[in-house]
Amino acid sequence: MSAPEPSLARLRRVAGAVPDPELPVLTIADLGILRDVRIVGGTAEIDITPTYSGCPAMAEIAAGIIRAVEAAGFGRPRVNTVLSPAWTTDFMTAAARRALREYGIAPPPEAAARRPRFAALPLPCPRCGSAETEELAPFGATACKALWRCRACREPFEHFKCH
Repeated sequence: MSAPEPSLARLRRVAGAVPDPELPVLTIADLGILRDVRIVGGTAEIDITPTYSGCPAMAEIAAGIIRAVEAAGFGRPRVNTVLSPAWTTDFMTAAARRALREYGIAPPPEAAARRPRFAALPLPCPRCGSAETEELAPFGATACKALWRCRACREPFEHFKCH
């Protein structure tokens, strides 16, 4: 018989499993916006950081955390928005980058492979892998994505921008 999961680890697992409403293939843990969990005076507290200031998904993410944490038996949690340090794509896990690619969105490169902000270096197509790609628009369906097209397979795709 295994020991019960410690409360903080369980709280982190439950809160972290909430999907991002704009990118449902990612959890908030994999996206790296789940910053901290703790229990203070019997109340669960969860800290999250927006991917950018004014991110419209934050209210839905907070509501999702509240629903998940209450359903797990922790009672009504307090969800705090933490702005410092600011979120960067460096907080994303390898699993998040892989999930984006499999979903057809080019993930941001890891810090070591990052291109200069305005360099015209190719971005590999998440569908066929070709480097023959071009940016069509600096913004896609959300402000954190850009619209690209592959010249090899002719498919459009979104790129999750670095920041």
